[in-house]
Amino acid sequence: MSKYKCVIFDCDGVLVDSEALSNGVLVELGNRYGAKLDLSSAIKMFKGCSMNACIEKIETLINKPLPEDFESQYRALSIEAFKKHIKPIEGIKGVLDQLDLPFCVASSALEAKMRLNLELTGLLDKFEGRLFSCYTIQKWKPDPAIFFWAAESMGFKPEECLVVEDSYSGVTAAKAGGFDVFGYTADDIHHQLKGYATLEFDNMNQLISLIKQAK
Repeated sequence: MSKYKCVIFDCDGVLVDSEALSNGVLVELGNRYGAKLDLSSAIKMFKGCSMNACIEKIETLINKPLPEDFESQYRALSIEAFKKHIKPIEGIKGVLDQLDLPFCVASSALEAKMRLNLELTGLLDKFEGRLFSCYTIQKWKPDPAIFFWAAESMGFKPEECLVVEDSYSGVTAAKAGGFDVFGYTADDIHHQLKGYATLEFDNMNQLISLIKQAK
């Protein structure tokens, strides 16, 4: 029997394959204003960050403020990209079908973005009523507040929950809150999570067995 009673999933990069799409939009927009970004560096720089943090980093690169409508431009372009190209993370549907523990999603993204991407990938019905967004509480990873809120809402203590994350800030938040955290490293091209999470795995099909084996 697993030691865990609840699983808290991050969304982007764990449930939906959105990282390259959203960061591609940031590259396109940022470069319009002189950021000189490429996709690899953007993923390293922005992965797990709030939108405000992404904007601040771009403004530091270009040494001037971005237009006030930068975020609205980003939201519109990213929605177009998601509608055309988003897919579920390979293997996640099987994981959710087999998982015999309560589970939820806790993300730095807007709830509307989570809903859209989960709906587009056929996963929304798995999480309805159990979506937790940092925007709701105005606290972002690496602050562990989002995981505390999710765990409490689900009826569990931090030590009873497993967090599944793919970003350094997400793993940091989980660890700071006293949660075990499995780092999904399939897209961890810069090896940020190596040796940092409770354990790492690079194939979503491994997750059920890893949860069951946890003592």
